[in-house]
Amino acid sequence: MSPSLLYLVKRTELVVRARLDELLKPAGITALQYTALTVLERHDGVSAAQLARDSFVTAQSMADMVRTLEKRGLISREPNPRNRRERLILLTEAGRRLLAEYAEPARRLEERMVGDLGAEEVDQFRSALNRAWRSLS
Repeated sequence: MSPSLLYLVKRTELVVRARLDELLKPAGITALQYTALTVLERHDGVSAAQLARDSFVTAQSMADMVRTLEKRGLISREPNPRNRRERLILLTEAGRRLLAEYAEPARRLEERMVGDLGAEEVDQFRSALNRAWRSLS
């Protein structure tokens, strides 16, 4: 009997996270922190709640992560001009430099993950994962 797709997806997620953690260890950040920084790279100036949703962590975990990343100088917070009670999270230049430094190693990790697939299979895999995510969202 073949393993379920849910099992295979989770197993892949765990090995990707472990490899990312290894890769990022010299930078002193975790795979989850890296994910949050990459979210900010694409959508700078978001609320902590939005960043938590887009980074796949709870609001409480994100609050802790924001404090840590802010202490490291990788992000900053500023008041939201449209909502005085909310602060927007922004990627700093130090955060951008860290992402630039790890862009190529992260790309190589992704290439390693799909190394046995052809270009068309990679496109199909990406498309299938996106459709599966949309179906459950």
